[in-house]
Amino acid sequence: MAFFIASSPHAHSRKRTPDLMKWVMVCAMPGLVAQSYYFGLGTIIQLFLAVILAWSFEAGVMLLRGRKPTLALKDHSAMVTAWLLAVAIPPLSPWWMIVIGMFFAIVIAKHLYGGLGQNLFNPAMAAYVVLLISFPVQMTSWMAPIDLQAAPVTMADSFALIFGGYNIDGLSLQQVRSGIDGITMATPLDEFKTALRAGYTSSEILTQPQFGAFAGIGWGVVNLAYLVGGLLLIKLRIIQWYIPASMLAALLVVSGLFALFSPGETASPLLHLFSGATMLGAFFIATDPVSASTTVKGRLIFGAFIGLMVFVIRSWGGFPDGVAFAVLLANMCVPLIDYYTKPRTYGH
Repeated sequence: MAFFIASSPHAHSRKRTPDLMKWVMVCAMPGLVAQSYYFGLGTIIQLFLAVILAWSFEAGVMLLRGRKPTLALKDHSAMVTAWLLAVAIPPLSPWWMIVIGMFFAIVIAKHLYGGLGQNLFNPAMAAYVVLLISFPVQMTSWMAPIDLQAAPVTMADSFALIFGGYNIDGLSLQQVRSGIDGITMATPLDEFKTALRAGYTSSEILTQPQFGAFAGIGWGVVNLAYLVGGLLLIKLRIIQWYIPASMLAALLVVSGLFALFSPGETASPLLHLFSGATMLGAFFIATDPVSASTTVKGRLIFGAFIGLMVFVIRSWGGFPDGVAFAVLLANMCVPLIDYYTKPRTYGH
């Protein structure tokens, strides 16, 4: 019998890496459907474009490294990276942004470190942060949810806006983004932070139309969909519960304490848990087996640290949603976390 030594991820499952990656995409499907319904079909276009680019960059790098491209393409890890980046950026972002993002994710954040199993950071989140810092206007140009759109954005309009900057009627993205009241809307987290700094109380802010009755119109449903998909991942034993549970628990506890002792100064626990990329981050991003902690105690600390950083960045940072930054900060801490949480050597 031959003994093969391979790099991480080491999954305690009979499923192969391609099977694990396929199940991640299947379980992310409810979130994709909900997101496409509320914020437009541009997400589908971004996804197809991202997958094509991921395959191209993956194959190109493998050829440059003198290896067979099929070896990397068959594990479907590039598709998962493309999926996560496509759903993380605004649906009508210009095409060149997804090109830059996928190049950085596949070539720099993944293969520069040696490929799958060697990368220190989550490739999709590394690319997302690069795009957010470099192009903040485009990366915060989210559509108003379908209930507040002045006119529905068709697939043809989405295609024209992504690749040409104008829809088929000649309207720019800023004009299309205007809601039923003619005001270009921000995401609930962005709107809440901006209004809070302008002197409004949380109760006054929550009366705005985009908040609705549940963590923002559309956003609450999208997060619920990713929650359902994430629970399915746990049930299928594709991921373990340690990181999602500790992340959500930490975010719930710290936001609840601030809501209790400093009411009106920070967002409510409900808004934190079911708006932005919370559930996507907890179940599909933070659980990356390569860049996350590898010990049981370490995963609990890793997840709790992400939850705490998400709250800190959302409350006092310069960006409305802190999931990507929190994950990258936690990735940096993984060697330290693993060192102090490694299990005792057998017989020691």
